[in-house]
Order: sequence, then C-alpha cells, then structure tokens
Amino acid sequence: MAELAPITDAARLEAEVLLSHVLDISRTALLTHPERILTPDQLANYQTLIRRRASCYPLPYLTGRVEFYNLEFEITPEVLIPRPETETLVDLALAHCSSSTHSSYTHPLIADVGTGSGCIAVSLAVRLPRATIYAIEISPAVLVVARRNVERHGVAARVRLVVGDVLTPRPGPVDLIVSNPPYIPTGDCGSLPASVRDYEPRLALDGGPDGLGIIRRLLAQAPAVLRPGGALLIEIGADQGEAASHLARILFPRAAVRVHPDLAGRDRVLEVQT
Repeated sequence: MAELAPITDAARLEAEVLLSHVLDISRTALLTHPERILTPDQLANYQTLIRRRASCYPLPYLTGRVEFYNLEFEITPEVLIPRPETETLVDLALAHCSSSTHSSYTHPLIADVGTGSGCIAVSLAVRLPRATIYAIEISPAVLVVARRNVERHGVAARVRLVVGDVLTPRPGPVDLIVSNPPYIPTGDCGSLPASVRDYEPRLALDGGPDGLGIIRRLLAQAPAVLRPGGALLIEIGADQGEAASHLARILFPRAAVRVHPDLAGRDRVLEVQT
C-alpha cells in the first residue's frame, strides 16, 4: 500500500481507510482479503486520494464520514470535523439528564448551539429517546449536512434544526444548553496544523481576540432561555478554564460553576448549574 507523507502518526492505517473507501468495503474485509486487485479506475482514484491526504487535506473530508460517540456521521468541508474530546461534553450531558431530579427531565428540552454536523444533537437524541433538541446553526449550508445526519439516524422527529445566531431566535425555555462553539483566539488560528488551518471552516474555529467571543454571548443570552434548575455545558480550550469560569460567575452569580477535564486531563467543558 502507498505510504503517506509524515503528516500523520497513522500512515498505514489511513492508507487502509482510503483504500477501503475506494473499494467500498470495510477495513476488516480489506485486511481479510488483501489479494484483491484494483481496477485501473480504482487505482487512479486511490492515488488521487493519497496525494490529497499527503497535502494535509483532512481524512474525513476525503471519505465523507467520521465516527463520533459510536455513530457514523457524514462530513463535508462545510462542517467542523468532530473530535474525540467533544465526547466528554456528550458524556456530561447524558449524565446530567439521567441524574437530575427535576420533573421536566423525563422529557428534556435541549438546545445545541452551533450544531455543525449535528453530531452532539444526534448523539443525545439517540440515547435520550424522550428528549427534544433544538439544533441551532448560523450557516444554512451547514444545516443541510446536519439534516442528513439527523435523518440518517432516525431522529428527525425530535431534532429541530434552526437557523440562528447563538440563542437568537430564542428557543425554549430549555432544561439544558450544550455547545461546542468556536474558541480558538484569532491570533492563534494561523498556527493551527495545516489540515485544520487550511481546510476546516474558519467560522467554526475563530472565537475572536481572546477565543471567548461566542462563549461570552452564549453565557449572556442563556438566562433568558434556561428553565429554573437548568444547566449549560460548553466546550472550551485547554487553557480557558479560569477565564471561562470567571465569565460564568459574573453572569450566573448564584450558579454552581466548574470545569471538567477531558480524558487527557485538560480543561474541556465549562458547566454552569443554575
């Protein structure tokens, strides 16, 4: 199999994933029958994909899919590629809904701000069969992708796709707000890995001068949307825990505020429990 340039720590794995994609078979089937002979068209397609990956083009955009929370999602260059770190946010949201004693949590209303591919909203809807989720996204083109993922996983009746800017138009009242907003400081965007900087949507990355622009707006708008006893779960950057917590305590002076780490021990999710 062709080797990728050293832009990835898993060159052979990615080469196998791309070949599986070209052949439209699982990677397991590929490894089980390695004697398979490619047609000229398949070989040409595979070589093209290898060259594009070697130029730092993201693997999920080449295959058009990615796994998140044990579900497969369609991915296009219009949407941010879901990261494993964001699964921490889903874990916390599910735990919050299952542990809450509030009566409304038998049929929770959830707002997913900046839904992107819909991976958070769909993951929650699949695992919370009584939940209704407002999946809010500023870009209509991105919502087209989210809609296909919502329909793919059979949750279209409970995930309501909304074109909106943060919490405008206002949904709710809701029990829980979740969000993976853009939180990279503008000045840091240029130093991101080339596969991110050059190909993923800037709108989903750039959080303003301090990276907290959208988070600040979300915290300011949330009190008018949350039900009493509601909560927010917001993904943040690994060095933003202190600053994000400070903002939350100003806007929610009576709330319990904490920062949860991801599996690598880095600040990852801001929780505000009203």
